[in-house]
Amino acid sequence: MGYVRSLWPARRAFVKCAAIIAATCFFGLASLAQNPPAGQKADTPWARDLSKYPGLLPELGELVLKLQSNIQFPPARAESRLLPLLPKSTMSSAAFPNYGDVASQALKIFRQELKDNSVLRDWWEHGELAAAGPKVLDALEKFDQLHQYLGEEIVVSGAMEAQEPSLLLVAEIRKPGLKEFIQQWLDQLAGKSKPAVRVLDLDELAAATDAGPKQDFVVLVRPDYVLASLDLATLRRFNARLDAGSREFVATPFGQRAVQEYQGGLTILTAVDLREILNRLPPGTKQDATFQRTGFADLKYFVWSHKPVAGRSVSQAELSFTAPRHGIASWIANSGPLGSLDFVSPKASVAVTLAFKNPAQMFEHVKELAGPSNSGPFASLAKFEQALNLRLKDDLLSYLGGELTVELDSLTPPLPAWRAMLSVKDADRLQQTLNTILAAAQFEVEHKEEGGVTYHTVRIPSAQGAMEIGYSLMDGYLVVGASRDVVADAILLHRSGGSLAKSGKFLAALPPGHSAEASALLYLDPIAMTVLQLQRLAPELADSMTQDAAETTPAVVSVYGEDAAIRQVTTSPAFDAGAVLVVAAIAIPNLLRSRIAANEASAVGNLRSVNTAQVVYATSYPQRRFALNLAALGPDPRGADTESREHANLLDDTLANPSCTGEAWCVKSGYRFRLTAVCKLGQCEEYVVVAAPVTPGTTGTRSFCSTSDGVIRVQSGTPSVSSLSVAECKAWPPI
Repeated sequence: MGYVRSLWPARRAFVKCAAIIAATCFFGLASLAQNPPAGQKADTPWARDLSKYPGLLPELGELVLKLQSNIQFPPARAESRLLPLLPKSTMSSAAFPNYGDVASQALKIFRQELKDNSVLRDWWEHGELAAAGPKVLDALEKFDQLHQYLGEEIVVSGAMEAQEPSLLLVAEIRKPGLKEFIQQWLDQLAGKSKPAVRVLDLDELAAATDAGPKQDFVVLVRPDYVLASLDLATLRRFNARLDAGSREFVATPFGQRAVQEYQGGLTILTAVDLREILNRLPPGTKQDATFQRTGFADLKYFVWSHKPVAGRSVSQAELSFTAPRHGIASWIANSGPLGSLDFVSPKASVAVTLAFKNPAQMFEHVKELAGPSNSGPFASLAKFEQALNLRLKDDLLSYLGGELTVELDSLTPPLPAWRAMLSVKDADRLQQTLNTILAAAQFEVEHKEEGGVTYHTVRIPSAQGAMEIGYSLMDGYLVVGASRDVVADAILLHRSGGSLAKSGKFLAALPPGHSAEASALLYLDPIAMTVLQLQRLAPELADSMTQDAAETTPAVVSVYGEDAAIRQVTTSPAFDAGAVLVVAAIAIPNLLRSRIAANEASAVGNLRSVNTAQVVYATSYPQRRFALNLAALGPDPRGADTESREHANLLDDTLANPSCTGEAWCVKSGYRFRLTAVCKLGQCEEYVVVAAPVTPGTTGTRSFCSTSDGVIRVQSGTPSVSSLSVAECKAWPPI
């Protein structure tokens, strides 16, 4: 492995960076769990192993380099044979390749390195991961074996069918024996416990019931496809569609948009039908005036894909709207020149640029959403403006353009080098406003002219001593920095043409076919960010990493605003996870709300069914009047098709099973149900039935109740008492 040290510096930098990535993957969670007190040196698995095995870090880096150089990833796919099979009610889908062969290649390379390298082998056998490492390799081996049964693509989808959310995983099968392999693997993992996954074939699916312990996952292995879901009903519905040859999904607009992404080839796809999710929110939510003003009531689709473009791997995302963007959704301006990048240093560690349409209008949007001006965060604004004899909107925000860039050059304490640039419409009037604010704050300000530019230094008192901030107005921009010298450096870069915007390193990192004209941009030096972690975990290597910063390729994420869409593009795989998080942030809460709405609607319907059953029961058994409990309204537990006042057979056993007596609850569709009668001398003249969410906030947010008057009443949260009285129920407001 010594030949690595003789190669060019860029390779050395990559090896170091790769080593940090590898070590972080191995030790990250353990390190986070063992953060030392302030001022105490970190004692983490990483730090201990680096001390015990001095040559480990470069060897890990070389391992990652070999993995990157020698592993062949799955090719792009120009079409999908699975997406068209999804149900038309699909609201989200993700398609990704079968990575089993990648696991196989990685295992082969890693085992060869363990054989050839004594440092790596010694660490693997005796270091902090000696116990967990073999389990990781075993999991990769099983994953490799599993992929041999599956086709080239795996699809996961979420849908809403019969008012119930469903999750489905589907893949093609390319050789027999998958059911036996999965069952054997599950039995091995479960040990003496019962596996949480049920594996069925077609015959077993036909005979399967929901009785018995609930499994977390149900898998159906057909001769042609393998399906997995959280419930039998979803598997049965999809299995029937496969038998019928249904291709309903691609006939929907959402399905057509998802399939369209395959043009030119892709490796990974995630798509979410935000419009349909919004339509399934509780009644009135989408039509709420405040929500409408945000502009997000017009959301249409979120689509993210990873695909090859001009010989490079590109990740791109699209957030589309059904109408032109407005409200908060319109704050991001349409794409255009980002002149503030002309003040950014090519040595920047991080630079973030945002282009807004109109800061003054944004201020008005915030005020509208905040409510009356005499309450909330704007309650004291009028007094503040009166004291300064200015208006924030008219005398400050209206003089600013919409462009803002924040740059961080150095993380070195005690004074990190930072600066910010804001576009300006009227420099003279803005300066007057700044003078007014600084005078009112009684800050000491020093003015100095140099090279035709006026620099201002503001000294802000603090407990640690006066803090200095410099600023200057130059060519339509307000430049603010950690000191006057930092501001002067930015202006020199602007005048000389030596800024980040003009550097070849930056231009080469832009996505293929895209210029620097955008609505937002994130520039990130990966070495600088690695150093930030390294200073905590292995400070002795931080200086060495810093020296190699100029040899690395930066990461650039560009955002492009359009009239009815916002797009994001990057060539850096480091941001792929970020895109997935965006999907989760948007889709998961809304899917959860859809499920909650469906559960609550089902709970109300079940209470109406109980009320109807009680009326029939009272007519059938006038001596008893109303049923004592839910069990009395349900079927006979012996299975006989008979009716009695103990088991009137008026409700099915999912809502009224024999165990629902006394303090016991029946559970259905995310809600718990209990019926309590008020009886005297064997006759029950009144009753109260309650429905409460099984998991408040997850399966439901409201509780419901009803009595013999047949009115369904509602209360947020869960009942404060275990047994609700008739009077307490009637005190709740009707729905």
